Amino acid sequence: MTTAQKIKDIEEEMAKTQRNKNTEYHLGQLKAKLAKLRRELITPAGGGGGGPGIGFDVARTGIASVGFVGFPSVGKSTLMSKLTGTHSEAASYEFTTLTTVPGTLNHNGARIQVLDLPGIIEGAKDGKGRGRQVIAVARTCNLIFIVLDVLKPLNDLAILTNELEGFGIRLNKKAPNITIKKKESGGVAITNTVPLTKIDATEIRAVLSEYRMSNAAVSIHQPDATIEDFIDVVEGNRVYVPAIFVLNKIDAISIEELDLLYKASIPNSVPISSQQWLNIDELLEVMWDKLNLVRVYTKPRGQQPDYSSPVVLRRGRCTVEDFCNAIHKEIVKQFKNAMVYGTSAKHARGQKVGLDHVLEDEDIICIFKK
Repeated sequence: MTTAQKIKDIEEEMAKTQRNKNTEYHLGQLKAKLAKLRRELITPAGGGGGGPGIGFDVARTGIASVGFVGFPSVGKSTLMSKLTGTHSEAASYEFTTLTTVPGTLNHNGARIQVLDLPGIIEGAKDGKGRGRQVIAVARTCNLIFIVLDVLKPLNDLAILTNELEGFGIRLNKKAPNITIKKKESGGVAITNTVPLTKIDATEIRAVLSEYRMSNAAVSIHQPDATIEDFIDVVEGNRVYVPAIFVLNKIDAISIEELDLLYKASIPNSVPISSQQWLNIDELLEVMWDKLNLVRVYTKPRGQQPDYSSPVVLRRGRCTVEDFCNAIHKEIVKQFKNAMVYGTSAKHARGQKVGLDHVLEDEDIICIFKK
């Protein structure tokens, strides 16, 4: 029996099992088994590297990468081509893009890699089409554009989210605040600092039993944590990626219809028309915010700051030392101190700082050597 068939059988059994106190342990085990089978699809056994595959291995460039995900013929390739100047075959029929097409977008002084991925089909997470390769690339991106046809966004969004979730991609979520520590003995001890409203000890023990973890200390600090959250922590292979839901082809609907769509409430969405090039500025602004990048301008001693080519860093890795290393590794060896002006400085006239100082977006820095 194939992995996909095993997944289907478990899903069917879960669907017909009524949830109550008597079935919680059984359902917990089924959900754990399902997660383990999904892992087999993410990292298939046997054969070499387990990488994305021919046509999907792309050399990474730039400070960040944005992956375009969507069903065939939603306008991904047109948007990609116009944003980057890279030709990604576009046509009105399905499956035009057959491999990952990389391009580069320059925005706010940052070089951002854009990856146009082949259209996902329903069932990709179960091995249909090229779903495994497509989503393997999506897992490595810093941001995902879910490109949707504005005429049918809700149904398509639900399907795509389900496909990505099936491959361990969590969109616009943070890792659950749950810790699991294996022990030598003592059984399973569960502590929580928040009320457990959607998960109980029976389900937790069922999942740990399926993973052969008979001795463990579990601490839950996540409000409204679910058994799915708990399984994510046990698996340990989930990726948490920000996403923008790009509602394309708004030129095909009226203003009134667009207003109704907003009332349908799709958070993190931006309506655009790639064909007519409408509202692209807003899309780029939201993209920049989601990528969480930090621009730092250099100021040579005794001169004005250079605003033409900032050094772009990733938030969380934007200390003065990170800045120096981004320019040249040797700078740190000769570093004495730095003057920083901007949001991170304590004073408007600037602040003298060391290598561990954390920089903020649009700070200005002047480096002094020994």
